[in-house]
Amino acid sequence: MQAHVHSMSQLFAQLGLPDDPAAIASFVRHHAPLPGHLKLAEAPFWSASQSHLLAKGVADDADWAVVVDTLDTMLRH
Repeated sequence: MQAHVHSMSQLFAQLGLPDDPAAIASFVRHHAPLPGHLKLAEAPFWSASQSHLLAKGVADDADWAVVVDTLDTMLRH
């Protein structure tokens, strides 16, 4: 069985955020760069439910893990 790979747009929709490419780019510009010591899910701009989704997606190595890791990388640059 192959895991489903979600898109960045789908992740933003799941987080309850605007999910079009311009909104995603704006979000990254506004919140980057994250300090190296801070885990993505611990960033202060997430709500509790958003933080939980991000942490669970990585911890469970869920279908969301790849796109969450990609967002993490985007916010570090």
